[in-house]
Amino acid sequence: MYNYDPKSLKAEEFINHEEILASLQYADENKDNLELVDQILDKAELRKGLSHREASVLLACEDPERIDRMYKLAHQIKLDFYGNRIVMFAPLYLSNYCVNGCVYCPYHAKNKHIARKKLTQEEIVKEVTALQDMGHKRLAIEAGEDPVNNPIEYILECIKTIYSIKHKNGAIRRVNVNIAATTVENYRKLKEAGIGTYILFQETYHKESYEQLHPTGPKHNYAYHTEAMDRAMEGGIDDVGLGVLFGLELYRYEFAGLLMHAEHLEAVHGVGPHTISVPRIKHADDIDPSAFDNSISDDIFAKICALIRIAVPYTGMIISTRESQSVREKVLPLGVSQISGASRTSVGGYCEPEPEEENSAQFDVSDNRTLDEVVNWLMRLGYIPSFCTACYREGRTGDRFMSLCKNGQILNCCHPNALMTLKEYLEDYASEDTRKIGEALIEQELKKIPNPKVQKIAYEHIHDIADGKRDFRF
Repeated sequence: MYNYDPKSLKAEEFINHEEILASLQYADENKDNLELVDQILDKAELRKGLSHREASVLLACEDPERIDRMYKLAHQIKLDFYGNRIVMFAPLYLSNYCVNGCVYCPYHAKNKHIARKKLTQEEIVKEVTALQDMGHKRLAIEAGEDPVNNPIEYILECIKTIYSIKHKNGAIRRVNVNIAATTVENYRKLKEAGIGTYILFQETYHKESYEQLHPTGPKHNYAYHTEAMDRAMEGGIDDVGLGVLFGLELYRYEFAGLLMHAEHLEAVHGVGPHTISVPRIKHADDIDPSAFDNSISDDIFAKICALIRIAVPYTGMIISTRESQSVREKVLPLGVSQISGASRTSVGGYCEPEPEEENSAQFDVSDNRTLDEVVNWLMRLGYIPSFCTACYREGRTGDRFMSLCKNGQILNCCHPNALMTLKEYLEDYASEDTRKIGEALIEQELKKIPNPKVQKIAYEHIHDIADGKRDFRF
């Protein structure tokens, strides 16, 4: 009997290779067992989530009628827990210096023709001011792993600088951090610096593939990387974000591993991942995605998104600008709750476009629209673009956020805050057409707030914002 234990703190026990293979075999044996598939979907309708094995059966099932039911259920669960809000953010790459040898990333140490850059604090001020001028309130900072060029002290200084910048009505209210696996002590420092979510993509849960894809550098250590979230939570970080890079390994293996990681966090820490990201490998300098033979179609990608929403109903799901407008539109109804807008994957590039000969981008962006265009598009589709960070600012993180989500208080809390921050955006940054669409949407959505007292307060705040008052609590 293999040693699978979701409560273990050892990577190879909570992400157990034999358990994943057994789950995939079980899924293959039962993918046409429609009675079992229906039982799993009936369980999913209880909004309590599914195990990695149950979800793997649904992923393997190819019955059109059941897939349609999966998609409808994913859509309804998203509405139940997150409403029609879509949280907006932008990545900010601080440095692409890196000592690792990851074969799928242009930042790998042997790539001698990519421009190596590192933002100074003065450059960060310019970049963040440009992001604020677009209307962004939430950033995800990114940096390669390099203890000399990108030590934790540099990251902490950058966070302090970002939070200090107030420009016109702009302010970055939440800084999420995507940096390499580190120590409990460093996670405590990040917590003290006031970060939002700590994000770390596993890349692949297949240990043998992982070690081949990361042949050199500290990232080669599979266990240290995979156990990073436990150290982060030990260091006091409530909100952590998982993700795999689809295309590196067989997608069904990754899907099962991703859900096992979520189950592990729930079993050990009492709260699952705050977010799950689903990036797919894309073209980049020195990287050809066709070199990786595990790419997935848009239809499979959509199914994965729907099943993550069903299996982990309370978790936020992030789609980046790696994906095109059409793909994003396809998966938005299936459970996505956060998207990036007007992203740059170069080091800097917001204040001034990066010259072509100085390419420092990590990957090619497929959605090149401005933030205003993305906001406009979302509202036309019936979504509320949200710039809210109130839960983070009020300490509703970790299990406190999850309890708020689970007890259905979203419409009385997150919904009005989303409308107020959208109103801020419309007043301060939006084009005339976007403002017109947004005003009508806000008026319509205010009526959906069930608590009359909350609805009245929201109306008052929105009128205050229109009168030029700004409240940075949101």
